[in-house]
Amino acid sequence: MNNTLTKNVDVKTVTVTSLVFLLPFLSLITRTGVGLCSFGFLLAALWCAREGMPAFRRHLSDIRGVLTAFAIVFVFVGLVVMVHEGVPLRNWEKPSRMLFAASALVAVLACKPTRKALWWGLIGGAIAGAAVSNYQRWFEGVLRPGGMMNAITFGDIVLCMGLMCLAGVLDFKGRQRIWPALGAVAGLVGTLATGTRGGWVAIIFAALLFVKYGHYLRGKFAKAAAALVASIMIVAYLVPQTGISERLGQGISDVRTYYSGGSAYTNVGVRLELWKGAGLLIARHPWMPAGTEQVKSELRELVEAGQLQPFVLEAEHFHNDTLQALVYGGTFGALCWFATLLLPFLFFLRILDTHETASPHLIAPALAGLLLVLSYFSFGLTEVIFWSTRSAMFYALMLFVLMGLCLNARDGVAEGRR
Repeated sequence: MNNTLTKNVDVKTVTVTSLVFLLPFLSLITRTGVGLCSFGFLLAALWCAREGMPAFRRHLSDIRGVLTAFAIVFVFVGLVVMVHEGVPLRNWEKPSRMLFAASALVAVLACKPTRKALWWGLIGGAIAGAAVSNYQRWFEGVLRPGGMMNAITFGDIVLCMGLMCLAGVLDFKGRQRIWPALGAVAGLVGTLATGTRGGWVAIIFAALLFVKYGHYLRGKFAKAAAALVASIMIVAYLVPQTGISERLGQGISDVRTYYSGGSAYTNVGVRLELWKGAGLLIARHPWMPAGTEQVKSELRELVEAGQLQPFVLEAEHFHNDTLQALVYGGTFGALCWFATLLLPFLFFLRILDTHETASPHLIAPALAGLLLVLSYFSFGLTEVIFWSTRSAMFYALMLFVLMGLCLNARDGVAEGRR
């Protein structure tokens, strides 16, 4: 009987470990990878409930804040859908799926998959993403390659994977560290090929994070990997063929043109005009949620009054997560959305600040979690990164997987001290 039980546990562990690997590996190279992993984690959580729920309850004090944040968004959007006539039922799908992504946490706590599955998935996903974007750019002649999704979203996610690989360097030994370092480089090369500029802010945040927690990068190799990423960024700017310096100069020129009264119909000018429109709408109803038709109608009024350029009516969103949340959710809705970034950030921050002498097995996933949250926050400054269901689910699933790995590693540290 014990052998049968062990066999069942092993099968469950292999299943969850495979899902942890496949989540980042399939995200950029398939259309359905994130969705399938989401469904897989849900089934795995139900399958492993007997082992997972006791662990889930044991760690409830640690995870309560994060779960509450996602639950409040779920309830808030549900109430808006039911009360507001202009908000369709499909708007409830994304917050529902992001809340149910907590099933990944249950599965990881139950089966304790190896962290290497995540690191190898991130390495493979970043390398595959870089290969796709560079092939499209240099062999197919696509100016803004994005694989099977929007170029900006693709560039942001591949960069996020690369930054998390940099944290994974801590969890490898000896010559094996070359692989997560390669994943970090691939993430940077992949995002540069897409021409995405908004992701550069994430690199600045990551640099500040490594300045703050640089003492965790014990060893010359880890520090060298971080320096290599910075060097590639500098070289990419200096080499004209990459187009990096040209796009940076174009962005500065667009800002000057917009504020000097010139054409607003440029890449940056469109964003500035949309942000202006969002500000005008927020001033009209700072507390109340709004539906799509209401927002379009109010934008049309502002265009007809000459306060906005007509092209704002063609945009799908406001190219800023905070403004998007304020326009459609009001102040309370924006606070609910922000909590899904802030509370996970505080969770990982507590892990780092209270386990300074812990092993890299605990520090690496916690640092990767901080990089995930900071990356998505920075992406949202110039883009609505949560607009895409695939991107939103990648964030939620990756977040709960990393939380589970942190808690498992902390349990291992505690057991080692007994």
